Amino acid sequence: MRKLALSDELLQSIEKPARYIGGETGSVMKNKDEVALRFALCFPDVYEIGMSHLGIQILYDMFNRREDVWCERVYSPWVDLDRQMRERKIPLFALESQDPIREFDFLGITLQYEMCYTNVLQVLDLSGIPLRAADRPQDCPIVIGGGPCAYNPEPLAAFFDLFYIGEGETVYDRLFDLYLSCKKGGCSRQEFLRRAAQIPGIYVPSLYEVRYHEDGTIASFLPVAEDVPAVVEKQVQMDLSDAPYPEAPIVPFIKVTQDRVVLEIQRGCIRGCRFCQAGMIYRPLRERSLDCLKEHADRMLANTGHEEISLSSLSSSDYSELPGIVNYLIDRYQDEKINISLPSLRIDAFSLDVMSKVQDVRKSSLTFAPEAGSQRLRDVINKGLTEEVILQGADEAFHGGWNKVKLYFMLGLPTETEDDRKEIAHLAERIAEKYYEIPKEQRNGKCQITVSTSFFVPKPFTPFQWAPMFQPGDYLGFAKTVNHEIKAMKNQKSIRYNWHHADVTLLEGVFARGDRRVSEVILEAYRHGALYDAWTEYWDYDRWLQAFAQVGVDMDFYTMRTRDLNEILPWNFIRIGVTKEFLKKEWQRAQEGIVTPNCREKCSGCGAAAYQGGVCAARRA
Repeated sequence: MRKLALSDELLQSIEKPARYIGGETGSVMKNKDEVALRFALCFPDVYEIGMSHLGIQILYDMFNRREDVWCERVYSPWVDLDRQMRERKIPLFALESQDPIREFDFLGITLQYEMCYTNVLQVLDLSGIPLRAADRPQDCPIVIGGGPCAYNPEPLAAFFDLFYIGEGETVYDRLFDLYLSCKKGGCSRQEFLRRAAQIPGIYVPSLYEVRYHEDGTIASFLPVAEDVPAVVEKQVQMDLSDAPYPEAPIVPFIKVTQDRVVLEIQRGCIRGCRFCQAGMIYRPLRERSLDCLKEHADRMLANTGHEEISLSSLSSSDYSELPGIVNYLIDRYQDEKINISLPSLRIDAFSLDVMSKVQDVRKSSLTFAPEAGSQRLRDVINKGLTEEVILQGADEAFHGGWNKVKLYFMLGLPTETEDDRKEIAHLAERIAEKYYEIPKEQRNGKCQITVSTSFFVPKPFTPFQWAPMFQPGDYLGFAKTVNHEIKAMKNQKSIRYNWHHADVTLLEGVFARGDRRVSEVILEAYRHGALYDAWTEYWDYDRWLQAFAQVGVDMDFYTMRTRDLNEILPWNFIRIGVTKEFLKKEWQRAQEGIVTPNCREKCSGCGAAAYQGGVCAARRA
């Protein structure tokens, strides 16, 4: 019988002990003496967040299909257990075996959000793994990072042995086979890393040297040896229908953020929004076949007992077989009362018809993401959404019985003016007016419009990667403009306004576009207590300002300046298919407010056709 790493006394003294005991339905148990490689898969946030991440579920299922590999899970301990583990010197452990992470061959950390970077150090620290990769002995787990933030791995370069750039379905088997060969042959840690760097998609920071100009910009970024590639190629799984997918996902004991079956219907996006990193790094768009989705849905619902299924993608409306899968699920599961969640939909007649069938219209709200208030600025960001379409969608929704609408915008976008910001309020007002045009006796109660604004963060591999940011006071001024304008609207009682913290935005911007020198800031802040920075109750901006000052790194260098188009950016050594030339062209088109058609309307020559598949191949056919 498994022995838990935490005593009953300790489990009873902490919040939500079920986070740490493992044993959930769908979790994989193996005999550790019968496997050759042990992999601890980590999401550096609390259990409820990490258990909701589809990428973790896919990798967990895929790794455990190998008989010689046992993949287990680990999440960041919440602050109460973190304190107890340090006081009692309890090492961080994996959920399945309850064994210390220090005993594993690999520790794989998913980098989903920049504000989890200090949690990465927490995981290493509690595991007894030296924080700096350069200080790790031969018997330490190989620490590997992946996920969207790995597309600029440099702020974390000091802490990782290697990074996996791209989608996990492609070369992990080669990496594992190499490791097992090196382990059998008695290779040193350094020799394994040197050979791993020659696998496509694998980046080993210690094998590259960075030099800087006097002004702080990068002068050169080069491998230290001839057999280390100068360019790291993104790995892409082109045939999603044939790719591994979990048919019996882990069912948590406690409620998690996404407590449902998640069915990924496609990967990538055709839209080309200029602020969106995911829309660029996951190109080209690739779809799963309808038959594949039906099979996955049936098996996952049967194996988990979940009562909800979510159709996941960056833009679900663009999936060519959307009516087919939605109608199948409605027909197949209507008697079982399975709820169908449809995120990332454009609000059109089909979408509203579907949602009226699968949602309680009187309780649910509709979500629009115009991102910018004015048409001018929506053209700048290439949103591909006109006010006419927005108002028509709202009108159809209100006539269909909805009365609650959520609107999402960004502030601080390139070329944004005060008039653009005021237009957020005016657009919300015009949507409210659509509701009140309906005769009173036909309305479904009072109209409720919630306007939310976040602050724009320039991300790598987007046309806006060269753009400057603003100071926290400026961002708050932008939000006050919107708030003041909303209060001046005739229907302002029907409009509620929320906005995000400005200082968090600045730090996210530093991490998104930072270089190796930022590692020291992260380490300094962690040593002074920074942890769970994504959680409002533990966020402390002053602690970060002190860390920048103590290390001698200028925060404004990473946030306030416009990058030169020819500057060597920290992520330039990664090739994602989408070319730098295309991004430059899109940056220029943004300045001119020129809209670029989506991939199905017209190929823009972004470079993703090099992968010879997906929407690119469909267009040629």
